Amino acid sequence: EVQLVESGGGLVQAGGSLRLSCAAAGFSFNDYVIGWFRQAPGKEREGISCISSRDGTTYYVDSVKGRFTISSDNGKNTVYLQMNSLRPEDTAVYYCAVDSKRHTVVPGAVSHFLAYEYDHWGQGTQVTVSS
Repeated sequence: EVQLVESGGGLVQAGGSLRLSCAAAGFSFNDYVIGWFRQAPGKEREGISCISSRDGTTYYVDSVKGRFTISSDNGKNTVYLQMNSLRPEDTAVYYCAVDSKRHTVVPGAVSHFLAYEYDHWGQGTQVTVSS
């Protein structure tokens, strides 16, 4: 059974940092595209970053570019999202997901941020940024 488990969320003041982790069990991250999404109350789920665990290529949505960094440790079967300079509008439940159909990231490709392209999801971790 494929399982993704996110951790690292919490409450932080604006300007602070958090590092989210996404650990996989039941399969290997190796060679897939892993994405981070977030969903704020009353809003649709939004793709914010993704990484190819094959070659490390990354892609970010403009709202997090320069503040968030995605990375993967294939040996630990874990993907991370380092979030710096957090803002109140970053408050959301954050999810990691795997697109097992794709092995590479094409920066600029809209498909990387479409939730229905991903076939395995974690349960989410809450991030709250206070002003």
